[in-house]
Amino acid sequence: MKKDIEMPKVAGVKICIAKSTNNLGESDWGVYLINNNLIELENVMIVSKGYEGKDKNARQTSTLRHMIEKVEAQSVAKIESISPEVFSFYNEFWVSYYIIKELFDKKFVIEPFQEFNLQEIAELDLQGKIAQ
Repeated sequence: MKKDIEMPKVAGVKICIAKSTNNLGESDWGVYLINNNLIELENVMIVSKGYEGKDKNARQTSTLRHMIEKVEAQSVAKIESISPEVFSFYNEFWVSYYIIKELFDKKFVIEPFQEFNLQEIAELDLQGKIAQ
């Protein structure tokens, strides 16, 4: 059954929310997948949602699904734009991908944060929050 399926450990892949500035000087927020591996990721599926808490009556966002055919080695792919209104939510990202016909799968969660609680994300040269 499920316990008999052995999934390899995800390494070298991160999810983050980062802030950039557009041509008008306004803040643009996006969710990014960072591939620090020396090999490309193929058929990357990302399922994202946000929720206020574990309570079944807590507010939730819509569930979004994204497919990226290929993320090159040591590169970054933008998954989606995100609104600062959901930074007070737990933002969850299920990421599944293949490396040479082997399936990898991991849930990343970015806990609630405020815009002044950002850190430098070297791969993007932007400020943001990295999933745990």
